[in-house]
Amino acid sequence: MVQRTRLEDIGRLYPVHPNHESVIEDATLVIEEGNIAWVGPAREAPAPTPEETCRSLNGAIVTPGWVDSHTHLIWAGSRQHEFRQRLEGKTYLDIAKAGGGIMSTVREVRKASLEQLVEDGRKRLHRLLSFGVTAVEIKSGYGLSTDAEVKMLEAAKALGDSSPHTVATTFLGAHTVPTEHKAQRETYLDLICEEMIPLVAERGLAEACDVFVEEGAFSLEEARRVLETGKRFGLKPRVHADQLSPMGGAQLAASLGAASADHLEDIDEEGIQALADAGVVACMIPGSTFCLQQGKYAPARALLDAGVTLAIATDLNPGTTCSENLALIGSIAATQMRLTPLEVLHALTRGGACSLGRDDRLGSLAPGYQADLVVFDAPDIDYIFYHYGISHVSEVLIQGVCHYSASS
Repeated sequence: MVQRTRLEDIGRLYPVHPNHESVIEDATLVIEEGNIAWVGPAREAPAPTPEETCRSLNGAIVTPGWVDSHTHLIWAGSRQHEFRQRLEGKTYLDIAKAGGGIMSTVREVRKASLEQLVEDGRKRLHRLLSFGVTAVEIKSGYGLSTDAEVKMLEAAKALGDSSPHTVATTFLGAHTVPTEHKAQRETYLDLICEEMIPLVAERGLAEACDVFVEEGAFSLEEARRVLETGKRFGLKPRVHADQLSPMGGAQLAASLGAASADHLEDIDEEGIQALADAGVVACMIPGSTFCLQQGKYAPARALLDAGVTLAIATDLNPGTTCSENLALIGSIAATQMRLTPLEVLHALTRGGACSLGRDDRLGSLAPGYQADLVVFDAPDIDYIFYHYGISHVSEVLIQGVCHYSASS
């Protein structure tokens, strides 16, 4: 028998779809076999069928499931001491040059078992779910050796196999040059391009390849080599671009047809136009600016005005933005980047889905889309970002099945 569920008495439903209005008042949504079969005003809803299960949402609001399109969710250890160091005046680069930063986490990940990484990652994934996240991108990049990078990606794949979430995995072997290769950068680049990428691709452990283009990390030329190698092996390019200094990472992302260019706090006008012309998603990471006390946020309004699709993500990681609260990140985006709540919602849903290449199935509430949706105990979308720091989520459905309820 076909399984159908009818959700009625939805106070406000936000379709986040180009072919629908921005909000539907007094809405009804019908789910069939895990997908959306019908959505619209209750007065236009088709008559219930005998096999339907009807539920009233008692005036709650509904949005698509949120998409966290940039995370470093797999790690071991803690870097809380670096938080204090930054409060005392040290910069991200100061800490990294002293042996902290990424390399601090690398040492812990190399020691950790696969089982430990999976168990810790599962807890973080559940916390993301409690804030409405139904799809998540997970990067490697804290292994920086073939075995440890593979271990991280195996942990991410294990989470995807055992969780209802949609999980997209990204190889980030070019996160930084590990200590043992500092004097032989070219040797490490050879290892990435000649051993890591072919192995990751052969084993189907990642769908994308990312590079951190930054002073102290990788140059444009080095990043191009890694990303072009990834493309030859079927890995879609992504770029950590123009975060701490204007390196031209956005232009590199555009020239390679990348899935996304992420961070962009120091992007210039040429970079903005390049992303617009190439149709590359700009993934905003306001939580990182907030935690690093940079004071300079990505120019979201200029990117939107140029026609660039925006995504907003947590950048969940142990060093620079250790939070699963994507709604709080949305509040930072609204207040510091001057985005409207509806623009933030679009970036957290459809924009993230575009970044992951899944905007034909995720990030919108329209017939044919996967029935991933979030029910909020709030009067409207503005309230979620206005009353910040807590979760307003009542329940989360993935493929039409409730996987999180605040009441249980």
